[in-house]
Amino acid sequence: MQIKSKQRVKDHGEVFTQEKEVSAMLNLVKNETERIESRFLEPACGNGNFLAPILERKLEVVKKKYGSIQTEFERMTFQAVSSIYGVELLQDNIEACIERLYNIFNEMYTKLYKDKCKDEFKKSIYFVLKRNILQGDALTLKKANGKEYIIFSEWSLVDGGMVKRRDFQYAELADFDPKRPTLFSLREVADTGEAVFSPMPVKEFPLVHYLSLNYEDAK
Repeated sequence: MQIKSKQRVKDHGEVFTQEKEVSAMLNLVKNETERIESRFLEPACGNGNFLAPILERKLEVVKKKYGSIQTEFERMTFQAVSSIYGVELLQDNIEACIERLYNIFNEMYTKLYKDKCKDEFKKSIYFVLKRNILQGDALTLKKANGKEYIIFSEWSLVDGGMVKRRDFQYAELADFDPKRPTLFSLREVADTGEAVFSPMPVKEFPLVHYLSLNYEDAK
């Protein structure tokens, strides 16, 4: 068990899972951790002890399959990064987690393409991480202020390099039953032909290129 301080353990129950234990747990779902598009949510992500190795595994697959073509590497890296989500109570952990994940991406990107790296792509990746790693309480499903519900963004690559963003309320996602319709669900048809339902987004955004994620909430 790893801790930052006894006071943080007392106040927040904060402990960090050791690397050996993390690796053993992730190996139980090894195939999923190596699927570029497979989504992961860590409801108490700390500084990224689980999310960091998941991203490392995904990016190793991206490098192996797409590293010879920069644009393809960028597209698949965007998909890998945008599939990782975290919620954490403490702001310093949020900042550390975002920086940790960004540095994993940036180190690989820089080694592969050196002076061909695109600042616009780096900014897009950082923006996605700030939208996906959020401060809040995974038990109440609310933001740190305790009033508003956490809002996550879904990122979908369409038409080559274009990105479709849809925002969803975490509370709606956590309690959603794909076989039970509600007033706020969308009816779709599964691959089997069966009618299923998906949550209604709270907001949809126009298509933008992955190099130009200039949304109004960018920071």
